[in-house]
Amino acid sequence: MTTLHITVGDREQLREDTLQFVADAEEEIGNERSILQFGTYDDLVANLTPLRLELIQAIAEQNPTSMREAARLVDRDVSDVHSDLKQLEVLGVLSLEEGGPGGAMQPVVPFDRIEMHIDYPLLEDRDADSAPASV
Repeated sequence: MTTLHITVGDREQLREDTLQFVADAEEEIGNERSILQFGTYDDLVANLTPLRLELIQAIAEQNPTSMREAARLVDRDVSDVHSDLKQLEVLGVLSLEEGGPGGAMQPVVPFDRIEMHIDYPLLEDRDADSAPASV
């Protein structure tokens, strides 16, 4: 099984997560892991919209032979899907391979699963010295 791990958080946390994922991957024989890191939750939401996630899933399930066929699977405009596919290719979520009918580019999702780890602090970190004293 191949898994794409998506993480969101501060750089130090991302570094620690990456090291942990690498250590875990070394223990798991036969499973491939890839990591996609976003610095903020807003970056994640801007790049992996619900429409793009639906597109990724449709491609993984149906294996379309062209961008046009992928657009039909999700009932969307071809130019919009083309733009989304190019962005997802840049992110490394999928690849566009030659060999579709008539020389069409075929979208290929090399993952069976996406797992997301989101660090979304609700309170700002405070120094222990700056905490109010209790009476």
